[in-house]
Amino acid sequence: MRCAPLSALALAVALAGCTSLPTPVMPADENDPATYADPAPIDSPPLEPVEPPLPAPTETPVKPPDPPPQTASSSQNATPPPVIVVAPPPAPPTEDEQMIALLADLQRFGTMQADELKRELSTALATFSRQHTDINRVRLAVLYTLVRQTPQDDQRALQLFDNVAKSAPPTSPIRHLAAVLQTQVIERQRAVHDEQQKADAAIQKLEALRAMERSLLRDRVRSGGGGGAAGAGGSGR
Repeated sequence: MRCAPLSALALAVALAGCTSLPTPVMPADENDPATYADPAPIDSPPLEPVEPPLPAPTETPVKPPDPPPQTASSSQNATPPPVIVVAPPPAPPTEDEQMIALLADLQRFGTMQADELKRELSTALATFSRQHTDINRVRLAVLYTLVRQTPQDDQRALQLFDNVAKSAPPTSPIRHLAAVLQTQVIERQRAVHDEQQKADAAIQKLEALRAMERSLLRDRVRSGGGGGAAGAGGSGR
């Protein structure tokens, strides 16, 4: 009696299991176009043809020409070519350097004797004949004023100073130096002229005194000589 319910229960479970099983699906045929559709196309950039890199150009090395063969005698006698070095010409002295040299010469001239000054004057004349520069004009003019062989030397010096004043720039130091030296020469000439006038006036005064003295002597001689003659005549009587 107990076996009947158990069997019925097992049958019910079996039936329930049979009803819950899924319906088997048969695999689709691979050759059936309705079953399998084409996959969606994937957009992709077109493939560009890739060119292979060009080979790098190869340079063919140029072989230098072979030197001519040298014998033992030629290698011993061969001498390197002489190297000629040309020195650049010396730069001309600047205006400041010329002024310094001129001032040194003027200081040196003041310590020279008359014979040495005459030799310097001859050298300055020769230099000025070659180069008519303001420096040479001032040097020659100063030597003229120091030597003064003739009364015209001061006039020559003043003419040279005047030429420097006309040719040199207004701000040039050589022009200022020439103006100072010219003023000194003019002042010296004026002083000499004044002294000469004073000397002439003194000589004139001396001549006037001598003339007065001679006149007094003549008057005394005349007056003394007449009285002596009268006395001699009275004693004879």
